[in-house]
Amino acid sequence: MLDSASTVGLFDREAPHDCRQALFGGRGAVRIWSLVASPMSPFTAVLACELEAGGRVGAHVQEQYPEIVIGFSGRGTALVEGRPQPLTPGAVVELPRGYTLAVDNESQEAALRYLIIKVSAR
Repeated sequence: MLDSASTVGLFDREAPHDCRQALFGGRGAVRIWSLVASPMSPFTAVLACELEAGGRVGAHVQEQYPEIVIGFSGRGTALVEGRPQPLTPGAVVELPRGYTLAVDNESQEAALRYLIIKVSAR
């Protein structure tokens, strides 16, 4: 289990990260930290994401890589092919290449934090 000092490092707003507004036609801001500069194969990206309260990442297709989304903190919903799955601490959502994903933060007060691990399709 991560302690609070480790958690801050994953989502440190002082560390370099992207902040995107209305990602994929969604609403609100999502901050994205790349946790590994040059991932070793078969991994292509390891990301920490923070979706603001009430925010949404719009529906988008996993065109290049399958991925796993892991809930870290907060209360959200991952819509996979339009089917809702809880995105809460410890929840794991699998996304094969070609599947559609949208993410909703169900809280109006707290950010939704989650990790994304992308792998190359073999």
